[in-house]
Amino acid sequence: MSVAASTDPDLILLIISSPSGAGKTTITRRLLQEFPELRFSVSHTTRKPRANEVDGQDYHFVTEEAFRQIIAENGFAEWAEVHGNLYGTSLSEIDIARAARKIGVLFDVDYQGARQIKEKYPDAIGVFILPPSMAELRRRLDGRGSDDAQSRQLRFDKAREEIGHYPFFDYMIVNDELQRALAELRGIVLAEGCRRRRLAAKAEALLQE
Repeated sequence: MSVAASTDPDLILLIISSPSGAGKTTITRRLLQEFPELRFSVSHTTRKPRANEVDGQDYHFVTEEAFRQIIAENGFAEWAEVHGNLYGTSLSEIDIARAARKIGVLFDVDYQGARQIKEKYPDAIGVFILPPSMAELRRRLDGRGSDDAQSRQLRFDKAREEIGHYPFFDYMIVNDELQRALAELRGIVLAEGCRRRRLAAKAEALLQE
């Protein structure tokens, strides 16, 4: 039986997941530009970096041996194997956000990672990004120059399974138009910041005036 971990009641833990090609990375980057007070949780991975990715910024790129050593030390809040590569979120990400007085942490993980984080932190908010259609998802994957044909097909085949886990998430956004999808995600962040538990201390302080 897992035991839920405790976090500051005002810290937003925002989980964003999607099948490959749904536009999650673009949306999260735009959101972080608008909310610099959110900390992006930089995951560890054993996959090779793409041409435009920076170690320590997009991911911590590590060897499988190093990754499994962190597992052995119970150093991950979540970890999973996806498309033959290992991905994990360090437990220190939440502590770093708290120390830096951030309003929250944004986790870019798949549905497996989302489940593990929610087991530890039940108040975490799960958002699932959907493509407008499977045909459009195919087009986006085929447009990736960084993946070979076999990898693109693997990701497309996996997408239907990933979409099947949508009932687990609190919110869903259809990314058919970037600005609208971003506006919906922005609204989720703003609404979560107004949760009663996050503003209860302010209300109680007013009652003492």
